[in-house]
Amino acid sequence: MGKHAKHLVWDWNGTLLDDISAVIGATNAAFAELGLEPITLERYRDLYTVPVPKFYERLMGRLPTDAEWIVMDDAFHRHYWQQAEGCGLTVGAAELLAARQTSGFTQSLLSLAPHTELVPLVRRHGIAERFVRVDGRTDRSTDGKSGHMVRHLAALEGVPADRVVVIGDAADDAIAARFVGAKAVLYTGGSHSRASLARVGVPVVDSLAEAVAVADELV
Repeated sequence: MGKHAKHLVWDWNGTLLDDISAVIGATNAAFAELGLEPITLERYRDLYTVPVPKFYERLMGRLPTDAEWIVMDDAFHRHYWQQAEGCGLTVGAAELLAARQTSGFTQSLLSLAPHTELVPLVRRHGIAERFVRVDGRTDRSTDGKSGHMVRHLAALEGVPADRVVVIGDAADDAIAARFVGAKAVLYTGGSHSRASLARVGVPVVDSLAEAVAVADELV
């Protein structure tokens, strides 16, 4: 890895994986188990934040109790993984990843999805070989991505943070990038509305192709 090489760190849910319909379905299934009203996609994108209990606080007017959180979190994941099997990659994702690999630039995948679930799913979509590293969450913490990003970059030996661009769909992706000294580009097809992404202060795009093009301009 040369000192001037560019490296992309891709997010998974809502970025490479077009799973927002599964996310909404699983969220509403979790809400139903606690007697909460269903949420629309628009409202979800306006309110979603990490850590996730804070998102529920925005919806409920208070933080969920520990007991409520366990029920909601378990219900969400149970329903989500059932529905995620039917989700495909975002339009153009496979081609962009292949082209990036062919060009000689490196890329990796960093997700808050459970590692044991993430890796087989990435393999089933036929893109595992495009990445030099794939990291999912290995604990049940509700913290955001910043600490996870630190560990991810440390494992990518020889990849300086100032040559890294994170491509994701959430404000937390940009926060994690900033935390380690990397750049970020945010994509509007996932968990956040364009307005909420724009407040983060990094480039916001409507396609993954545009995200890659902007990333190349940033480093």
